[in-house]
Amino acid sequence: MFKEIYKNKRVLVTGHTGFKGSWLTTWLLNLGAEVAGYSISVPTVPAHFEELKIENKIKHYLGDIRDYEYFYKVCQEFKPEFIFHLAAQPLVRDSYENPRETFDVNMIGTLNVMEVIRQMKDTVKVGVIITSDKCYDNVEWVYGYREDDKLGGEDPYSGSKGAAELVVKSYMHSFFKQGFPNVCTTRAGNVIGGGDWAKDRIVPDIVRSWSNNNAVEIRSPYSTRPWQHVLEPLSGYLCVGAELYEENSEHRNQAYNFGPDSKVNKNVGELIDEMKSLWQNSPGWINKHVDDGKKEANLLKLSCDKANINLQWYPVMEFEETIDFTMSWYTNFYFDKNSVFEFTRNQINQYTSKAKERGVKWAL
Repeated sequence: MFKEIYKNKRVLVTGHTGFKGSWLTTWLLNLGAEVAGYSISVPTVPAHFEELKIENKIKHYLGDIRDYEYFYKVCQEFKPEFIFHLAAQPLVRDSYENPRETFDVNMIGTLNVMEVIRQMKDTVKVGVIITSDKCYDNVEWVYGYREDDKLGGEDPYSGSKGAAELVVKSYMHSFFKQGFPNVCTTRAGNVIGGGDWAKDRIVPDIVRSWSNNNAVEIRSPYSTRPWQHVLEPLSGYLCVGAELYEENSEHRNQAYNFGPDSKVNKNVGELIDEMKSLWQNSPGWINKHVDDGKKEANLLKLSCDKANINLQWYPVMEFEETIDFTMSWYTNFYFDKNSVFEFTRNQINQYTSKAKERGVKWAL
């Protein structure tokens, strides 16, 4: 799996206490990596990271990604061979309340990671910079956005992610032209899965309400999203990271989209209907559409042809499997009470088994 490249390698994950970061950290432990994490805090209560109880299985650093000096000190101490950069202000609606902080974390934080990679080029071999599908200037066309489409969006969050991409691009072409380190950016969005309790996200909002036997209030029931389980883009990040572990990899200085099959584009109402079938006595939902002037895209999807062709990466799960994985995690957490770490690790193993059965290259 992933050419066994991560076994015994030193891998640093920024944002490891977040939803995607905690899943990636667990997967890397499964792959035999020596993992360090760097995050400013544990972002939610409850939190997947804390429920996993993996703090003692890794080198756990609490620090602000905007604090260059401390981040550099951590990297000098740990000496990572791989850096997966996920630390971010991740919420569109929060970006309207705190635009300066959003740009500061997402753009300057990324700048600090790139500068550390530049300064530690004899140690760091690979940098995988995770941005977002919202880095694109979204005109809500029906086509999937390709990696060379226009960047930048109307809201502060989208603008900050577009700016982060430009920072990385300038470093790629100014400092990383040949030899190690190899760097790329990756773009995905609307990931769902067990362990997400962030505010203003559809699945956590639903689960919070239903766990208290309340109907969930939905702002935009007809918005369409390319729903994918969190393990899908993580497999892409790990796949391209492994490919970059060659001195002059053809994948260096590239951007890659990782998204689901177009058949997985469902609106929020369809998502809830599928979730209801897997939650006993679901209280359902209430349409609470409010126009508060905080624009969120109604349609956004990615073209993953480049990843399909260059990496032979493909999504593994159908929409129904994605929802089943997600809801089984939450029902275990709220009702069955089995070990979160073991349940999460078992889902990773189930996912990799599905990938192998379906002939996906990274799993073979």
